[in-house]
Amino acid sequence: MTLTQLEAFALVARLGSVKAAAQVLGVSEPAVSQALAALRHHLGDPLVVRAATRMELTPAGQRVVSIARQIVTLAVEAEAAVRQAQGAPALLRVVATNTIVESVAPALLQAYSARHGPVEVSVGTASSEEMAALLVERLADVALGPRLAGDATVPIEAAPMMRYWLVLVAAPPHPLARGHPVALRSLAEHTWLVDPTGADPGSEVGRLLERLRVPPHRARVFPSQAAALAAAEAGEGLAPVSAHLVAGQVERGALVRLPVEGTPVELLWHMNTLAADRRSPATTRLRRFIATPEAMQAMQRADGSVPASRFRPPVYVTIWS
Repeated sequence: MTLTQLEAFALVARLGSVKAAAQVLGVSEPAVSQALAALRHHLGDPLVVRAATRMELTPAGQRVVSIARQIVTLAVEAEAAVRQAQGAPALLRVVATNTIVESVAPALLQAYSARHGPVEVSVGTASSEEMAALLVERLADVALGPRLAGDATVPIEAAPMMRYWLVLVAAPPHPLARGHPVALRSLAEHTWLVDPTGADPGSEVGRLLERLRVPPHRARVFPSQAAALAAAEAGEGLAPVSAHLVAGQVERGALVRLPVEGTPVELLWHMNTLAADRRSPATTRLRRFIATPEAMQAMQRADGSVPASRFRPPVYVTIWS
């Protein structure tokens, strides 16, 4: 029985499928299946069985899953204790929406490191459901994006991180860019250009597309927001984006803000963590840091830069997805 096997089992139990667990862990489905099979063999019980729509715990699995989660938690605490004893930089595992990872996260984490000293940061992208699972299963320390909900046994605390204004932009020749007011409900049949965050049903953009009943073939998903905006500049459709992230393109005339009724939409990004007694000191410091003017200034810089006076090299960032 290994820690990897217990992590895989806990995630399958949380998400209800091997495929979802593999996506969260960033490994193949066979890898998760093999880990689960080895744990089943070791304990002599199926632990989870396939039901109509999801994997469900057996009676033995219901008892084992809480123990598995405790072991994973203790392993996280043991790793932190060893790093501290060795004088290694604090470890901070961050997961966020694609939009945040691409735009505000680099500057925020660099500014945090400049204030609090060296920190080793891993940054990954995930959907809303995956982010909640990673937090609850102690596979991530911080989730940046929409407000998340935990469960009765492991609550998630959400702190407002950044207020932003969602606008719709397109190239100047776009039919909707003529200056006449446009009803939001009339946009369903236009081509939408979004990054992976827009494909997440739990994101603000995902919920907007669902509310407008935008047909799947009308939503084109790009690997990044930069790619989606480049397609918008090329006249391929309209793109939803935070106003401050597209200010440069609008100022030079490459894109225009569409006069859609009800926009800009005021929204919030949140920093989601476990409760105070379950989070690391580095996580608690980051929660406090986001309330400072310095953090807000860093996030407002769309280029990801920080002032030279606040720059310190020792921040180690690993990108995973």
